Amino acid sequence: MTEAPGRAPSGEREPIRVLVVDDQQLFRRGLTMLLAVEPGLEVVGEAGDGVEGVALAETAAPDVVLLDVRMPKKSGIEACLAIKEAVPSAKIIMLTVSDEEADLYEAVKSGASGYLLKDSSIEEVAQAIRVVADGQSLISPSMAIKLIDEFKSMSRPERETGTGLRLTERELDVLRLVAQGHSNKEIAARLFISENTVKNHVRNMLEKLQLHSRMEAVMYAVRENLLELP
Repeated sequence: MTEAPGRAPSGEREPIRVLVVDDQQLFRRGLTMLLAVEPGLEVVGEAGDGVEGVALAETAAPDVVLLDVRMPKKSGIEACLAIKEAVPSAKIIMLTVSDEEADLYEAVKSGASGYLLKDSSIEEVAQAIRVVADGQSLISPSMAIKLIDEFKSMSRPERETGTGLRLTERELDVLRLVAQGHSNKEIAARLFISENTVKNHVRNMLEKLQLHSRMEAVMYAVRENLLELP
């Protein structure tokens, strides 16, 4: 992404540019005001529906977009797809009251990197923004439990030949640690490799499996019985 005017000079860490899209004006304004005082974050705009959110994302080129799931004119899922197409570098966090597994599944399929419930604290939201901006994934703990339960019930009784075999043993090691919620730094320490090597393994996994995010890779792995889960 080209450097936007007014960004921090070279040598300083640039703020993470955030766009907030939610049809509830009071919630949207409150969230925007709270995020504006978080260190390292810069709110570059806010929108009240999916259509406005997509248009604003195209002009503001945010690093992270906070999207409600259910909005007028264009749903959060539809907006997520459109934003990922228009601004591929943007990371999407769904911030919603919906704890339906179907909404989470559709959000992940649409390219979302995070899924938080609106009862999350501002600290949790700010941390989620930093995590996904760094290329990782994050979902609310309560939704993570539902996600694992949902995909354990859908998982195949026996591993089919040729699915997991597309991945190397080291890539499977990385995938297992990603599924356990470890960051790139933690994975690197556990496997005695560099963070860049971890990122390369994750990228290779996604390309091989034709998936769009770390979270989607975990869902795939559970479904295909590639992970040992409790």
